[in-house]
Amino acid sequence: MKQRISIVVMVDAVGALSDRTLHNGNISLVDDSSAGSKHQGTPDLVTAVSPGQVVQWTPIHIDVQTPVEIQSIEFLSGGAAPAPAGAAAMPRPAGHSAAASHPAPAAASGTGVDAVGSNGRENYDLLVWEGIVPHGMTPGVPYRYRLALRLHEGPNSVLHIDSPALMCV
Repeated sequence: MKQRISIVVMVDAVGALSDRTLHNGNISLVDDSSAGSKHQGTPDLVTAVSPGQVVQWTPIHIDVQTPVEIQSIEFLSGGAAPAPAGAAAMPRPAGHSAAASHPAPAAASGTGVDAVGSNGRENYDLLVWEGIVPHGMTPGVPYRYRLALRLHEGPNSVLHIDSPALMCV
């Protein structure tokens, strides 16, 4: 079993901003899980995970002019039962100093984080978010999450989808 699962979030920022949606082919999610994820390359990716694994989300913009960053990742409470209290580490920007625990998989705002690229300068385009798969997730049940992305700046620059999920195998 791999210790880390990477999810790459590829975004056509110009298309998403023009359409005002991440659907219509404007987003594609893929992962490197070897456990049998479903719907690779779509906004409906269901990533197969195991308890204790680290999951990383990395946004990539496919046009060179519009930056994309993860605004937040928030697990939805609708479909699956929440994990036991204190069992989940919430997704947060990688390198964040505190690994906060939360009663169920939940969101991190990402504010106040220093994102530094290899050149020593701030680089929010490549900010990686990560979280730990809790031990209390029910196997075979998809845990949907809201992925909110900031595309450039302005009042309509944050778009989200509620269709991706993590599922313990």
